[in-house]
Amino acid sequence: MRAEAEAAIAEARKSHERLREAIDILPQGIVFLDADGRYILWNKKYSEIYSRSSDLFQPGARLQDTIRIGVARGDYPEAIGREEQWIAERLTRLYQPGERHEQVLADGRCILIEERLTEDGGIIGLRVDITELKQREASFRLLFDSNPIPMIVCALDDERILGVNGAAVEHYGYSRAEFEKLTIRSVQAFESEPPWAGERSSDEQAARTWKHVRADGTLIDLAIYSRHLLYGDQPAVLLALMDITERKRAEARLAFMAQHDGLTGLPNRNLLRQNMDEILQHTRRSSDKAAVLVLGLDNFKAVNDTLGHGIGDKLLRAVAKRLRSTLREVDTLARLNSDEFAIVQSGLTRPEDAVLLARRLLEAIGDPYLFDGHSIVIGASIGIAMAPGDGDESEKLLKNADMALSRAKNDSRGTFSFFEAGMDARAQSRRKIESDLRDAIQNDVLRPYYQPLIDLSTGRVTGFEALVRWPDPERGMISPAEFIPVAEETGLINGLGGLMLRRACADAALWPEDVRVAVNLSPLQFRTGNLLSIVMDALKQSGLPARRLELEITETLLLEKSSQVLATLHALRALGVRISMDDFGTGYSSLSYLRSFPFDKIKIDQSFVRDLAANRDAQAIVRSIISLGIGLGVTITAEGVETEAELSWLRAEGCHEGQGFLFSKARPNAEVVGLLKAAQSGITADMGKSAALVA
Repeated sequence: MRAEAEAAIAEARKSHERLREAIDILPQGIVFLDADGRYILWNKKYSEIYSRSSDLFQPGARLQDTIRIGVARGDYPEAIGREEQWIAERLTRLYQPGERHEQVLADGRCILIEERLTEDGGIIGLRVDITELKQREASFRLLFDSNPIPMIVCALDDERILGVNGAAVEHYGYSRAEFEKLTIRSVQAFESEPPWAGERSSDEQAARTWKHVRADGTLIDLAIYSRHLLYGDQPAVLLALMDITERKRAEARLAFMAQHDGLTGLPNRNLLRQNMDEILQHTRRSSDKAAVLVLGLDNFKAVNDTLGHGIGDKLLRAVAKRLRSTLREVDTLARLNSDEFAIVQSGLTRPEDAVLLARRLLEAIGDPYLFDGHSIVIGASIGIAMAPGDGDESEKLLKNADMALSRAKNDSRGTFSFFEAGMDARAQSRRKIESDLRDAIQNDVLRPYYQPLIDLSTGRVTGFEALVRWPDPERGMISPAEFIPVAEETGLINGLGGLMLRRACADAALWPEDVRVAVNLSPLQFRTGNLLSIVMDALKQSGLPARRLELEITETLLLEKSSQVLATLHALRALGVRISMDDFGTGYSSLSYLRSFPFDKIKIDQSFVRDLAANRDAQAIVRSIISLGIGLGVTITAEGVETEAELSWLRAEGCHEGQGFLFSKARPNAEVVGLLKAAQSGITADMGKSAALVA
């Protein structure tokens, strides 16, 4: 029996040792207590956790004694000041174990305690060092609670909101208690799935916009970033909610501005082309037609110049409003540039429908406008292109309608014109003229030809007017009527005018001292601001005295009533240059022009001189101009003198000078030099059939 007992004891010891070895390798602290709370067995981790009290651990020692000694040593900071109460609470949890609880030790570590009763009344205790976990939780809580970005934690299984930070409470308007009664779908406006559903990359998440509802019912746009985590011990999702409402509004405003006119709010050319492409796709599939109308305001620049850009802007907005009210909802209206609008009328069966619309638009615009006490009446012209007949692409239709608009403005403002195939040919011809003219100016191809100015009392040549000529190897001599308007429209007139001025001054410098040269100036040359320096350079380089240069301007220039123009004219005259008013009587003739500037010469337009001998009305007008010139001490020159009868009448009325085919056509400088030398030598020159009459 004794041997058996000893064998049983030995086996028990081995079992005990095996148990100890088994629990020593566990990462958690484990302790076994009997029904009286006395130590039976514990592992190394348990001793490490309670290293300050491990010297008290002995089989049979009571846990409550070690706890009391530990409290006295200060091992448990939570007990300080309430030692007995803390010990009583700890023993209650020991003998009546329930939920897990945490214990803070003197060195700052946090221990998670879980205890269970055995069948014989003993106790098994589990200790886990959760210090690092608590630190991570504290960091997360700090980042979560103090983050300015709204954050919500949702349960992964039922989508309940488990927690929110202060930014979310402030941003959404719900209290924390109200939030915790909601699911994430409760705040979603339209989406049926939670933000973390599906597999999305971070870029895809950032690109997606979610709409949420605030407590007050307002909608906000959000970019949502999600991350899975454990909240407590529950699987959850952390949502970071970036409010992009203002950004989306700004993007919408930018998108609108990129496709709309900033002044009127109408679609711009980009959006117009998009709309036209959609309309034209429909016309290709049906028998319907579409009309593109380009409407240009007549003399809008005069409104800006006289009343200011503020009134001009108000006028444009009012015009846009009237146009919109005249159109159907399905019609497209856009602003193309400063004073041009485009209308696209779809679903037409005949061109007459476009005519009816054009008339309504012109009538609507023509009614007076009242701004800041100013009553403004402005007209418009319209060019019309029909699809598909005049083109089935948006850009081509706009171009053709624009050409038709140019035709309407040139023929008779205040009306409309349909595109015709010949217009495109003319436009291409004009573009070729522009290109060739640019090359001709750069390559110094243009030449001045000179037409003589004759003193009607003596028959002496007083000077020559320089007239530009363009010799072309293919087309011959190109008429100025073809290229001067193109030069003025494109700004090439500045280069052309400067070239002619320099050539004329250089040629005239070699003429006799008493012979002047007259050069025409375009109003556009005054707008560059450097005309005075150009004239001075031409005189200096050529050596021509300023008194021998005569610059001719038209009444159109003085219409601008520009102080800069008058200042330039006075500066030129101060140099000694003579200033002439050309084509007097054809424009907006006003005696106030003659008061605003002391002209040296007035040139009567050839339209009054033609058939002068037989036209009593023309005689009365020319007689008045001559009388006016004599009274002002201004030289009067009659242009376009072609018959002896006209010459005789002008001489009898006291006109000072004449110019025209009766005396000579315009000639190149080589011929002019020869004629002048012959005149100086006393040899009769053939200046035309009637040269002898004025000799």
